[in-house]
Amino acid sequence: MATVAEKAQAVRDDLAEREGVLVAFSGGVDSSVVAALAHDALGDDAVACTAKSETLPEAELDDAKRVAEEIGIRHEIVSFSELDDPDFVANDDDRCYHCRTMRLGKMFEAAEELGIPVVCDGTNASDADSGHRPGMQAVEELDAYSPLLSHGIDKDEVREIADERGLSVADKPSMACLSSRIPTGLEVTEQKLSRVEQAETLLRQWGFSQFRVRDHDGLARIEVAEEELETALNSDFVEAARDHMTDAGFDHVTLDLHGYQTGSVSPEGSDDESESGSETEDSADEPLVEDVFSSEYPTAE
Repeated sequence: MATVAEKAQAVRDDLAEREGVLVAFSGGVDSSVVAALAHDALGDDAVACTAKSETLPEAELDDAKRVAEEIGIRHEIVSFSELDDPDFVANDDDRCYHCRTMRLGKMFEAAEELGIPVVCDGTNASDADSGHRPGMQAVEELDAYSPLLSHGIDKDEVREIADERGLSVADKPSMACLSSRIPTGLEVTEQKLSRVEQAETLLRQWGFSQFRVRDHDGLARIEVAEEELETALNSDFVEAARDHMTDAGFDHVTLDLHGYQTGSVSPEGSDDESESGSETEDSADEPLVEDVFSSEYPTAE
């Protein structure tokens, strides 16, 4: 069985045979490893490209710029809007398919303009074993190339390669697009995406490392990693979260005592908790949106 170093070298050798590649680049660990290996193999004939839209947090775009500079690869930014597609806005089980089709479509347009024949993405071998993956269908239909998947590099090995190369994102948690915070079946709107981004900015500023703010049609459900729950119960943070998130447009603010769970508002096994459809973790069962307030709690008479 090939070692991780041998697999990484196989990817370099593979990409070196191409006339040029454009890497769909989010700045997460998967796409960063592909970009780094492509740059090693092709130098200036490798380009990283990030698609900017309403579902990409500004902090993630800034991070992508920083990591591209760290790698030394040329970085291009293209813009589009998922909200132009009514199928995406409807937020059904295939939302990731619609998003990924548009996002990768912009990559192919950029590659054509730059005269680059191959578009690569960061899908890894672990992704192929995940459940409902509509985003991967878009990759296959558009014929994007997934070198990590092709050479059998799984998620743990991706992080090992990133660590060996000294990439700052080696341990970066997966960060899905903002639309993944909206339960399946509830319409995606610019207002919802904006208030989720503002709410998560507060959590980032408070130093939380793994978190989500789920938007249940005006109710903000904060999820943080189990080891960070104590910080989330700090009275100063509670007050800041309540005031900040109310100002952002939420009607109610809650803390989920189960802690952070990937895919907790999406179909089981879906890839909406992924890095632009290429980073994924095991998803939890989807809670019913209409049952958010269904539990009976004792109340004072």
